[in-house]
Amino acid sequence: MAQEIMKTQDLNFCDRPNLIFARANIYNLLPCIYIMDLENLLFILTTFLFLFVLFNLVIKKSTCNKTNLPPGPCKLPLIGNIHQLVGSSQLHETLRNLASKYGPLMHLQLGEVSHIIVSSPEMALEIMKTQDLNFIDRPHETLFARIITYNGTSVSFAAYGDYWRQLMKICTMELLTTKRVQSFRFIRQEEVSEMVKTISESEGSIVNLSKKIFSLTYGIAARAAFGM
Repeated sequence: MAQEIMKTQDLNFCDRPNLIFARANIYNLLPCIYIMDLENLLFILTTFLFLFVLFNLVIKKSTCNKTNLPPGPCKLPLIGNIHQLVGSSQLHETLRNLASKYGPLMHLQLGEVSHIIVSSPEMALEIMKTQDLNFIDRPHETLFARIITYNGTSVSFAAYGDYWRQLMKICTMELLTTKRVQSFRFIRQEEVSEMVKTISESEGSIVNLSKKIFSLTYGIAARAAFGM
């Protein structure tokens, strides 16, 4: 019987009965395909419009209010001048080369943060001495900065004013007097002697002086502060 169907009567059974149904299903799927393509197109256009608006906002922000800033190299959107510093093994040489082109007072934009680069003694004297009152305050715009500096209440990070002057008066008259400094002389002598001893014991080997000096400074400050 199988031979009768598959061989003798094969022409009667060779048609595909579901061909019309499959063709109908394909036709029914075409509107769905068109809808999906339309949704993808709308998504692409919306994304492109968003990026275009964002790019224009970044360009506008990076080009506005430049009259009061020192000269500097051209900046890229979002990253600013980071591309001119990344990959340099000698950062000070890169800054020197930029300063030779744009002057001793130079503006660099690193991401969203503006930096003013001072590269001459005369300009440093102008900022640190002549115009010191204009640069004496410390920024506390972020929560992290306020936490680290105890909301700017320490002598190092306090805003310039009566409170800062009172702290400086206490430091000058109580903490940094000649008598007070001399009272910690034995601590400095012991710590320096210990450092010299460790260096002499390392004869013939490499000594990391930066690490030794850091340890010396930390030891003197800790013993002076906590009486160890």
